[in-house]
Amino acid sequence: MTEPLRRLVVCGTDTDVGKTVVSALLVHGLGARYWKPVQCGLEEGEGDRDRVQRWLGLPQERILPEAYRFQAPVSPHWACQLEGAAEIDPEQLNLPTAEGPLVVETAGGLLVPLRMDLLQIDLLRRWGLPVLLVARSGLGTLNHTLLSLEALNQRQIPVAGVLLNGEPHPNNASTLATLGGVPLLGCLAPLRAINPQELKGQWQALNLLHKLRA
Repeated sequence: MTEPLRRLVVCGTDTDVGKTVVSALLVHGLGARYWKPVQCGLEEGEGDRDRVQRWLGLPQERILPEAYRFQAPVSPHWACQLEGAAEIDPEQLNLPTAEGPLVVETAGGLLVPLRMDLLQIDLLRRWGLPVLLVARSGLGTLNHTLLSLEALNQRQIPVAGVLLNGEPHPNNASTLATLGGVPLLGCLAPLRAINPQELKGQWQALNLLHKLRA
């Protein structure tokens, strides 16, 4: 039997599809470290690193610092311009070298520009890690998800699977399982609270340790 994946990237089909909640689920289930290389939107409050640490109560060594932090809730390339910062340097976005499980959460979706000549998906290709794609469960997800999978396939980026987030839909999951060409990992239903106990229950209910295989 193949070993479960221990290092993967969480990317979404759109803004606010639940990447950070899914990242916390994976960090907890895999006993992984968490890294969000580029964080935008700090003017709206805490960043995703802060949320994951608060939800899970993790020690500092399992929450890696961002390479770039921006205040504006906009695309990274524009956030750089608004803050008068130097362009994002891809050499600052190399994967951490330490061994062990790692969950990387991207800033936005696949084609979000980190700078005008560097899209998020270019970085995914460079990293070479499997991608877990988070998608909405409801109306509109078919187009967004299939386009995202097509972009990953064209660049030969491995996909661990698609995890839907939200209220279960009567048809979307089966349609994506048929048309997507990658594993459909299940649907993460809305959580009553985000804490280790709730996430452990969802991890077991979705049977993700068994599904996430290299």
